[in-house]
Amino acid sequence: MDHSCYDEDWDLEDVDTRPPEMIFLFQIYYSCLREKKISQLRDSLITEVSEFLSVSRGMACTLLVQNRWSKTLLYDKWFSDEKSVREAVGLLPEKQESPKQLDFCCCNICFGEIKIENTLSAPCGAHSFCLDCWKTYLTVSINNNGPGCLKMPCPEPGCKAYVGLDIVNSLASDSDKDKYYGYLSSSYVEGTLNLKWCPGPGCNLAIRLDEYGPKGYDVTCNCSHRFCWNCLEETHRPVDCETADTWRKQHTCFEADTVRWILSYTKPCPKCRRNIEKNQGCNHMKCGSPCGFEFCWLCLEKWSHDHYCNKYEDEKNEGESTSVDTDNRKYFDRDEHYYERWLSNHKSREIAVANLKCARNGIIETLACVQGEKKWKLMFVIDALEQIVECRLVLKWSYAYGYYLSLAKSKKMALFEYMQGEAEAALERLHHCAEKEIQKYVLCPSPDFNDFRVKLTNLTCAVQTYFENLVRAFEDDFLF
Repeated sequence: MDHSCYDEDWDLEDVDTRPPEMIFLFQIYYSCLREKKISQLRDSLITEVSEFLSVSRGMACTLLVQNRWSKTLLYDKWFSDEKSVREAVGLLPEKQESPKQLDFCCCNICFGEIKIENTLSAPCGAHSFCLDCWKTYLTVSINNNGPGCLKMPCPEPGCKAYVGLDIVNSLASDSDKDKYYGYLSSSYVEGTLNLKWCPGPGCNLAIRLDEYGPKGYDVTCNCSHRFCWNCLEETHRPVDCETADTWRKQHTCFEADTVRWILSYTKPCPKCRRNIEKNQGCNHMKCGSPCGFEFCWLCLEKWSHDHYCNKYEDEKNEGESTSVDTDNRKYFDRDEHYYERWLSNHKSREIAVANLKCARNGIIETLACVQGEKKWKLMFVIDALEQIVECRLVLKWSYAYGYYLSLAKSKKMALFEYMQGEAEAALERLHHCAEKEIQKYVLCPSPDFNDFRVKLTNLTCAVQTYFENLVRAFEDDFLF
């Protein structure tokens, strides 16, 4: 899947620094928008509506807020019943002639006699208030009502007119204006169908989708946070949002946190029974001295390079009675099989993400110094780690897919398990090479470093091919 992201602002600070995504199946375009670009798009839409309907920019803004920033919806309402639309926001059909002007008038808030030039009326044109009362009213509304200040009514009780952008611009303090425009930008993003805020911690960027793109896919923000466009949760290919949500809810209370950590990250060595903690990403484990037994973390069998354990085996239960206890045992065994592998890949990905950050922040520089290489020639290490991060996520959610596929007893299961097993085995080889074999080259110069480069590059390409085929099979529903 090709996720092509371009940043709409061309300042140097807006250069896209996201890591490239590694699985490419079909082309998608989206852009990461900063606050400046969001404001430009919002103001451009307000100006367009203002000119088209021949109303002030403030009133155009009010009309757009009322119609969730959909100019199509606004135009439909306006041209089918303009009078009702005007009445809903207190916009008079035409400028009414004011009564004979006086030098002074009474402010309906403080009841003081105020010079006419020191008063201002809301867009209704019928209710005037002194500037000091207006400023106080704006400050209280903006600071106390939050986003509700965008629909701030005229201070006159019972008046339907909205205060609008023009009065805020002319009378509000700078800090209040900043808050108001912040609420306005949030309203614009939340009301625009092809715009969403990035849910990443502390991120204030918005993602704009090209309108011709497909409905659901993964998005990576410039802050490096990756999420599903539809549900805004962690990306969960190959399963859909509903399946991912069901899986999360089903396993939220699977175990208490402490017990889950013990079961997930510590296991006894199959040979000496000494507990081992998994603190790296690859599933190839080696017990410490004097045991030295090498085994698979997931199934605890002796490790081999052609090892597969992704398939759920329940043949041992064949021929047994189908009692309730036996059926329940099968259910929990199946659940444990898939959940443990889902959780293991989740943990492995977290470790891979940490390794990727370390590589960018120092290991590449150390490797370049030790091996006497230019840093740009070592980007194959970064490529490998990025591929691992991407593929661990796909593999993680493939186990949720496999769980529900196994419950349905689908004929696709054999093909799914074969392709998943091949992809997982290739990923384990890559992860082992990028995480463990690289260590000796970081510590001292080695004449076979170029051989390591070729090996890691080839493994990265092989894993990309395996996972491209796996994701394509998911999208084709394993129909060949």
